[in-house]
Amino acid sequence: MYSLIIKQFIRSRSVITTLALILIMGFVSILIGRQFLAKEERNIAEVTRQQQEHIERNVQYHENDMGLLLYYVRFAFINKPDKLSALSIGQRDINSSLQSVTIRTLEAQKYDTDLSNPANLLSGNLDLGFVIIYLFPLVIVAFTFNVLSEEDESGTWRIVAVQSRSMLGFLLQKISTRALVVYGVLLGLMLCAVLTLSLSINKSLLAFVILSMLYLAFWFSLSLLVISFQRSSSFNALVLLSIWVVLAILVPATVNSYVANRYPVPESLSTLIRQRDGYHQKWDEPRDSTIAKFKKHYPQFSHYHHPEGADFSWLWYYTMQQMGDDESRNESSAMREKIMQREMLSRKLAMVIPTMHTQLLFNDIAGTSLGNHLDFLDQTTAFHEKIRLHFYPKIFENASAKNEDWNSFQPEYAVQHNTVSWTNLMMPMFLLIGLLTAFALLRFRTRMQF
Repeated sequence: MYSLIIKQFIRSRSVITTLALILIMGFVSILIGRQFLAKEERNIAEVTRQQQEHIERNVQYHENDMGLLLYYVRFAFINKPDKLSALSIGQRDINSSLQSVTIRTLEAQKYDTDLSNPANLLSGNLDLGFVIIYLFPLVIVAFTFNVLSEEDESGTWRIVAVQSRSMLGFLLQKISTRALVVYGVLLGLMLCAVLTLSLSINKSLLAFVILSMLYLAFWFSLSLLVISFQRSSSFNALVLLSIWVVLAILVPATVNSYVANRYPVPESLSTLIRQRDGYHQKWDEPRDSTIAKFKKHYPQFSHYHHPEGADFSWLWYYTMQQMGDDESRNESSAMREKIMQREMLSRKLAMVIPTMHTQLLFNDIAGTSLGNHLDFLDQTTAFHEKIRLHFYPKIFENASAKNEDWNSFQPEYAVQHNTVSWTNLMMPMFLLIGLLTAFALLRFRTRMQF
């Protein structure tokens, strides 16, 4: 019986067409992911090459003025993407993985990003995560909405009832056949991704695969529940597609709007204003008071002084730059806190929204989440501070640029902190799948014909 069910299902032209389309879409998404990785690698190689040329050119022009030289020189800090990010690009398509900073005020530099076409940003990238979250459920709906109703509508259900030992067992066989085909396609695409992208077989890849399988299992259990009401094929299709629209589009948009209104971020503008005012207003303030604030921040530089009677010194100038960051620090911290509150609330709500939960965890696993970007910005701040502390004494002492080993200043890389929380990954999905399946089976067993 089981082999006949498989043959009947596979021979359908509509099934073959649907599988061909999802395979093509999946393969295209993998190629897009490979293009994304190639672009990131080119950018990293280019910034590595250009940084040394950039430094050498500026040293040549300003070798006798360290303060002016450091006004122009930029130092690269890189958030190198994991290859798994090709499967779920996430925040990487809008937040730059490269920071090229001077030792001047940092806040305005941290949020610089690449110039991109807004229309492309709106549509986003077609990665494999998108195919799994949004397209695979449609395939499952197309394969399962009429597994029971077609038998009843074609008049063959009574024959099945007579010949089959268990009508519920027969129904589960039909659904399991479709599940095997869908999981086969999923695993085939994952194998294709491993070979195409040269992915490492590690815990992160295993977590990505398991989460994908659990997500598809949720949609199969949801379809089983809708089928258990034993309504017409058109009713099942309408209900399942409506649920897809709600879970994939309506609920995420509603959650995003709620979170944005719950935690508004006016600090994003006030941070910029405070940083700019913190620097520009110092031109009109007494030099001694400005420098005194700088020395309070950095007691180790207390022995440096502004030349008496001089209208300008690099000590005073970089003190003003430092004050721009210092005076905007409260607003910057408040903005980061609001963003983290948004992220935490989104994750809490996503625990009962499989589409959002899966997307957020895909990004976590691939290192493309908002949390990963915030961690990169924090490491950028630490990197910027390290560069400042290295060069401040040399600027204040007007050291010669010739005495600096500029070849040692190569682009540095952020430390990745991607971890997999198996409990967070599996528990919500297991609970949802278990509840839906148990409720569906209970409905079937309470029907006399089952």
